[in-house]
Amino acid sequence: MSNSEEALKYFATYAGLVTVKMMMLGPLTGFYRTRDSAYANEEDFVLTGLKDRRPVFNHPMIERIRRCSLNDLENIVPFFIIGGLFAVFSGSPLSTILWHYRIFVASRFLHSIAYLIPLPQPSRALCYFVGIGTNLSMAIRLLMNTWFL
Repeated sequence: MSNSEEALKYFATYAGLVTVKMMMLGPLTGFYRTRDSAYANEEDFVLTGLKDRRPVFNHPMIERIRRCSLNDLENIVPFFIIGGLFAVFSGSPLSTILWHYRIFVASRFLHSIAYLIPLPQPSRALCYFVGIGTNLSMAIRLLMNTWFL
């Protein structure tokens, strides 16, 4: 198996991990909406028998989960693109590729924990910047290998 094939195998694993983490925020939102009858759409109240209720757009925990989800989209989607290309075209040793993936995935899991518990700052900010820095490191290495060879 070539270096890039093996790197892609690991990329699939780490991309899968952050995808599952990101997907778990949906059921978590559903849990809080159901538990607190904090539905965002009028038709959802029909299922509960609470027909005279108005949509709720300012539930603190649901809003926190929503912001966490948006932050995931801003960071994980670029990871999918950069990380996949990094596996194939960076020319980096497998150990370097793996450490980039591990650090990024750990930063996203820790960021979500810091966001949802919530932990005091700067814990969430540090996790965010580690993830952004990891994506930037992969992008710079990728560009250096593909443009400047």
